[in-house]
Amino acid sequence: MRNLEILSHSPSGPSKPVPLLFVHGAFCGAWIWAEKFLPWFAARGYEAHAVSLRGHGRSEGQDRIHDFGIADYVEDVLAAAGECSSPPVLIGHSMGGMVVQRALAADAELPAAVLMASAPPHGLMASTVGLAWRDPYVFRQMSKMMAFGTQAMGFEALYRAMFSDSMPREEAARYEDRVQEESRRVMLDIGGWIPFPPLPSHKPPVLVLGAEKDLLFPPDQVHATAWAFGTKATFFPDMGHSMMLQPGWEDVALHIARWLEKGPAR
Repeated sequence: MRNLEILSHSPSGPSKPVPLLFVHGAFCGAWIWAEKFLPWFAARGYEAHAVSLRGHGRSEGQDRIHDFGIADYVEDVLAAAGECSSPPVLIGHSMGGMVVQRALAADAELPAAVLMASAPPHGLMASTVGLAWRDPYVFRQMSKMMAFGTQAMGFEALYRAMFSDSMPREEAARYEDRVQEESRRVMLDIGGWIPFPPLPSHKPPVLVLGAEKDLLFPPDQVHATAWAFGTKATFFPDMGHSMMLQPGWEDVALHIARWLEKGPAR
């Protein structure tokens, strides 16, 4: 698909050897990276880009978002990666982490990836059932949003799903109007009902990060993702699902930067 929104920040000072491509999760767009992560990494010498998957942000296809499957999103990420100056490190959040996992399997030239509060390789079934147990109210509200659109989900449920109590509510409210519909087809694709394709055979370096107070992908799901990629997860305390927006985000960014400098960006 053409006409994908790609937000870009040029590096300040000497450039790092690899660009970064950020991939958002469900119900949002590239904007989620633009406020903090893109300028932060650009200021440290990285060519930093964020793509809005088809039907999201200002990319085309919002009028038929429910037609798109996970393979379409992977195609978008590979297309955006091809626009970078060289194969980028992919950094995916939530559903975007699943897209990144599939992209790694599809393109052996991608050098590395970071998975932040990512959907695990085995899909959403365990997380969804767990959410119904951990917070029935949020589970019901998110189910209504999938069925009837974003207007069916109130702010309280959004806040509890996306943030921990360390996030000021007035700051969280700034993002409420930016939440959008997500493809029902994609949610079925990654639901865990059907077998998943194999993980990348070339075993690129993967950094797995989790948030200790993530309601959607709690530590057991993050540990499962790390296990699948032969690594260990790092967790950030007092942090909810949207790790790039709430207090503590700079600790997450710094951890990623230090990991990159030890390997992919060395």
